[in-house]
Amino acid sequence: MISAIVLWGLTGFLVVASLLPLSKIPFGTIRGLAFPREQFFGLAMVLLPLMIFGPPVPWASVGVALLLGVAVIQLIYIAKFTPVWKKQSIDASPAELANKGGQISLLAANVKQSNRAYDRLIALVQQKTPDILMAIEVDEEWIAALRGALGGMFPHWVEVPLGNSYGLCLMSRLPLAETEVRELVTEGVPSIRTKVTLPDGQQTRLYVVHPEPPIISHDTKGRDSEIALIGLEAAEDLLPAIVTGDLNDVAWSTTTRRFQRLSGLLDPRVGRGFYNTFSATMPWMRWPLDHLFHDARFRLIEMARLDKIGSDHFPMWFVLALTGDALPDTLPEQADAQEERDVKDMIAEEKKRDREAIGSDWEDG
Repeated sequence: MISAIVLWGLTGFLVVASLLPLSKIPFGTIRGLAFPREQFFGLAMVLLPLMIFGPPVPWASVGVALLLGVAVIQLIYIAKFTPVWKKQSIDASPAELANKGGQISLLAANVKQSNRAYDRLIALVQQKTPDILMAIEVDEEWIAALRGALGGMFPHWVEVPLGNSYGLCLMSRLPLAETEVRELVTEGVPSIRTKVTLPDGQQTRLYVVHPEPPIISHDTKGRDSEIALIGLEAAEDLLPAIVTGDLNDVAWSTTTRRFQRLSGLLDPRVGRGFYNTFSATMPWMRWPLDHLFHDARFRLIEMARLDKIGSDHFPMWFVLALTGDALPDTLPEQADAQEERDVKDMIAEEKKRDREAIGSDWEDG
């Protein structure tokens, strides 16, 4: 009897947790249930044989049907991030691999503000020697440590040290221009927009973002608005865009999929893998929060999740080649006029709200 109650309790939880995110209601409790889709799929696969072959369970056939439904719902969202799916980002050709002047390498790391293992990130950067390094959640102490060790490696710096876990630092070996630090939607939540010139003279627009996380007691309109606004900007930009950072959202969510429709940018994980970056400390609860999306004129040379740096996030490594050609069949579905109007209304409404950034006191003490 106890085993049947537990089995049905877990099955019921999975059904509710799978259906609620389909409502697309922008509230943290609901949207957060879209994060562990891999885990929900795995749990459904564990429960299925228990429902079928375990001790007799009342209404077992109904339970089997429900668990199969849960597995199908989760697969609809996560299957595209496996090798069975067609790749969205095209692999670089031999000629593009040979043309070093059109390439750009980027290392993105959410360092976790309270993490003081500076040497671990510094050693990783010295090993990888990226063209662009983006450090997220940096405060004054982090900036000082990075400056002291890497100041000679990167001639171009954009420093936004903050004590509210939203600090940013962009370091570049490539020339930067038209650089802006902006609080797009919520006060205290900055992002960086700049123009990068590649060695062969081609230029790209780089956006570094770290919107608010979803929490149980708050809606997600701040995060959703910032991500959508970046998508609208990237779509209108004449330069090929790269958007990267800790989006505090998973690759298969309603918000991220809408971002791709708005921006037209590609996700290199599609057809390749999950590249789960959070949590670095809990292997059983990991999902992809740290992202890079790129214009279809880029080709992918390399993408990798790197070693731990003492943070709760793994850093990510990307190497892209700018070719100047976009293949139409690789582009994501486009947003329609109604969706654009809806997100613009949401952005305008969210900008009027007077509140502190979510989680700005999490790293205190």
